[in-house]
Amino acid sequence: MDLDPRQYENLAINDNDIHKIVMSYLIHNCYKESVESFIACTGTKQRVDYLEDMDKRKRIFHFALEGNALKAIELTEQLAQDILENNKDLQFDLLSLHFVELVCSRKCTEALEFAQTKLSPFGKEHKYMEKLEDFMALLAYKEPEKSPMFHLLSLEYRQQVADSLNRAILAHLNLPSYTAMEKLIQQATIVRQCLSQEAGKDGPPPFSLKDFLKS
Repeated sequence: MDLDPRQYENLAINDNDIHKIVMSYLIHNCYKESVESFIACTGTKQRVDYLEDMDKRKRIFHFALEGNALKAIELTEQLAQDILENNKDLQFDLLSLHFVELVCSRKCTEALEFAQTKLSPFGKEHKYMEKLEDFMALLAYKEPEKSPMFHLLSLEYRQQVADSLNRAILAHLNLPSYTAMEKLIQQATIVRQCLSQEAGKDGPPPFSLKDFLKS
């Protein structure tokens, strides 16, 4: 069931809670200058080392986003030792990014050698086989960006890997992997969907977060 929007105005929200939600988002996404400005304006307290960790995470994130996976791996191991050894999925994704960059640079021989030494060991586990086959198939195309696996070359794919790496580092540093804002949106969405389902066919239309944000 939908609440009357006018009732929202009667809900009291503590300013400190709002500050924590905003700060969580800024720190998660490494917006250092915005964080410093926000702290100056609100007096919000943070860990002493959060700025140093943020600078390192930001560099790692951008290297992964740019496809410079080897540099991202190097810096990650300096900041969070053994994190990739304990997260094989993430390790595979980062090594795959480097393979893709070699393919895009038309360094096919180097890409094949890299795959044989760094990626082929993952083939021993069934869950990596399909993705490994997709990556290797890129070598068969003169223009891999026009192949059926073109999405593996996309910015969206690099963004996905960079986000996963950032979350893993945050967890290693004992920081939340997801922002407070993301958690609130996830919880609100689930609750509204459950309420819509309970109301049945006579109730309001299924909840849409996109439509709600426009209201």
